[in-house]
Amino acid sequence: MKSPIFVSWKNKKERMPMLNKTRVLFAAIVISCLPILSQAQQAVPLEDPIPAKIQKGNIVVAVENFLQLPKTEDVNIEGAHPAFARLQYLLPVGDGSGRLMINDTRGLLYVTDEEGSKPEIYLDLRQQDVGFSDATFANETGLAGFTFHPDFSLPGSQGFGKFYTAYSSPSDHGYANYLDDVSDNHESVIREWTVDDPAAKKFSGSSREIFRIGQFDQNHNIGTIKFNPFVDQNSADYGMLYVSMGDGGGAHDPREFGQSLSEPMSSLMRIDPLGGEGSRQYGIPVDNPFVNQPGIAPEIWAYGLRHTQQFSFDTDGRIFLADIGQNQVEEINIAVPGGNFGWRVREGMFATAFAFDRARPGPVYQRPASDPEEFIYPVAQYDHDEGNAVGSGFVYRGDGIPELVGKYVFADMVRGRIFYIDADDLTPGVPAEILELRLEIDGEEREFHDVSNYPNRYSQRNRSDLRMGIDSQGELYLLSKGDGMVRKLVSSNL
Repeated sequence: MKSPIFVSWKNKKERMPMLNKTRVLFAAIVISCLPILSQAQQAVPLEDPIPAKIQKGNIVVAVENFLQLPKTEDVNIEGAHPAFARLQYLLPVGDGSGRLMINDTRGLLYVTDEEGSKPEIYLDLRQQDVGFSDATFANETGLAGFTFHPDFSLPGSQGFGKFYTAYSSPSDHGYANYLDDVSDNHESVIREWTVDDPAAKKFSGSSREIFRIGQFDQNHNIGTIKFNPFVDQNSADYGMLYVSMGDGGGAHDPREFGQSLSEPMSSLMRIDPLGGEGSRQYGIPVDNPFVNQPGIAPEIWAYGLRHTQQFSFDTDGRIFLADIGQNQVEEINIAVPGGNFGWRVREGMFATAFAFDRARPGPVYQRPASDPEEFIYPVAQYDHDEGNAVGSGFVYRGDGIPELVGKYVFADMVRGRIFYIDADDLTPGVPAEILELRLEIDGEEREFHDVSNYPNRYSQRNRSDLRMGIDSQGELYLLSKGDGMVRKLVSSNL
């Protein structure tokens, strides 16, 4: 069955605020009668896919120490980077309280505030009977994500007191909604928690599992879970939970989940966590692009993603996806409902070996002159001359650093470089210029990697393991696993 690519644009004013500023081009034309050029003519590996080098920009920001999480330990150290604490996200509760939550993927959710008060354990999944485990692969399994319902502190609402976690679980702890028969390694789970008191400093209450999917390998699992924080109760998007799913790992998408629509791997999912239907503990939004299409998982909102470990919303509703590449290219995409981002036959603006017969996997290649499919291409990309894995990013809309307003700021998690692009004039398939953010650390301009790095089990070069966070004021933070530190970006005097 040929996969559908796009859906009707009716009701777009109600459903699609994220496209107000982004000119989505559907430049690829399906020409089914034209063959792909032969391997001899076309499949020549590119030695340097993106020759242009990323330059330092003119923007300098200062980096200030904010807090440090307590040291934790891995259950299984085999193949694990020796992290001090596995910080993944710093996010606001979103209820006006100023509280910030930080997760350590080893199973801990901490609460602090915008003053950097000593973090306290809010929830310890290791002490809950919910089947939590990060033992299969400490680098990528564990407490992957969390989010609070927009009505968390609104008495009388369905979402009152509810928050959600995404984590890994043993395969024998439950029955998966998808891929239960191939969950050889573990399963990814979304769990809803209901607190007795939303203002409490420590969790007390109940929980229920709402979603589970099998994972055949140890990596490229569930990632970010998030509600759109910039819509109100009159929007059809209010209270809908977005979830990023990787391709299941194993390198080069061996199960071909990237271009499959029968299950929601390699996708951005969208579900209604409060709208259980039949045997499902969640609902399917009626405006999802593949609703009521036989053979297609209705949870899918967009697909063709390799490993979108993190995504974020801009104030206009656009969703910025940071998709980690295989061997060559890191991508920044803007989500499109029903859109196909091309993995595993595309990596960045390029074709992979799987677009050609018998080409060698690993390198990328020039795309065929006649693109045989309608793919959504990145708004920004960089190759592995510049970094190794794109991490988290946010559009800066805070007040503390005026020169950074309107920039999408993102990090390469391995090398600790921080980049930015202009967020307000982006076109898929026309990669924006990437500039590197200059950092003032201890009064002088320095590289983040020189300040925070630790041994890398994947190579001889140390890694920064850098992630980013954001508070309710739109200010940005740097999270580093090697030292367990949270640092805040502030205005520089340089």
